[in-house]
Amino acid sequence: MFETRGLNVSYGDSQVLWDVDFSVSAGRVVCLMGRNGVGKTTLLKSIMGLLKPRSGTVTFYNESLTNLPSDQRAKRGIGYVPQGRDIFPDMTVLENLRIGLIAHGQGKAPIPDDIYELFPVLRTMLDRKGGVLSGGQQQQLAIARALVTRPSLLLLDEPTEGIQPSVILEIEAVLQRLKTDGSTAILLVEQYLDFASRLADYVYVMDQGRVVLEGQLEALQDADVKRYLAF
Repeated sequence: MFETRGLNVSYGDSQVLWDVDFSVSAGRVVCLMGRNGVGKTTLLKSIMGLLKPRSGTVTFYNESLTNLPSDQRAKRGIGYVPQGRDIFPDMTVLENLRIGLIAHGQGKAPIPDDIYELFPVLRTMLDRKGGVLSGGQQQQLAIARALVTRPSLLLLDEPTEGIQPSVILEIEAVLQRLKTDGSTAILLVEQYLDFASRLADYVYVMDQGRVVLEGQLEALQDADVKRYLAF
């Protein structure tokens, strides 16, 4: 469904990603793990078209996205929830959700009912400004905004970061439901091994801009994985 091949990405003269080969199958959950600063967010930004690679390819359903801008990648079915959420604090919850539709030329379409089934708390807060929501509520809003257009691939960058445990469980339940439904593949950047182990079909571990381990989590040695997660 999706793959990168030989991806090299730099910030100016500083190279961050080195020959990254990566793939996600339809309807699967793939987890990308590693310490802070090893290139995980850079990889997601490269997939989304926010960073241009020095070399390598990005392919989605056998179509090259390598030279496409980010809005065209979104319209082809890639949803992105960045680290830090990036909701609009002065817009209401409903307006934030509608931004997802407007970006896809669906500004007059209603918010799908299943969004409120996945995130029932949002239905009770539609007129509330995004900036007054708790961190966990903002994270749920950010994921919901990415899902309103029913993407084929959802990119999630550290969705559990700074979130209280009860909301983490709610987000996990949503991701499990998406996984069971099978219509949305998920690429999850995560540092918590327990959270990843409950969701991931396949794991990539990065270190210093390279993929150093990959496979099904139960087939990898815990000690090897934890070695690349410990600070």
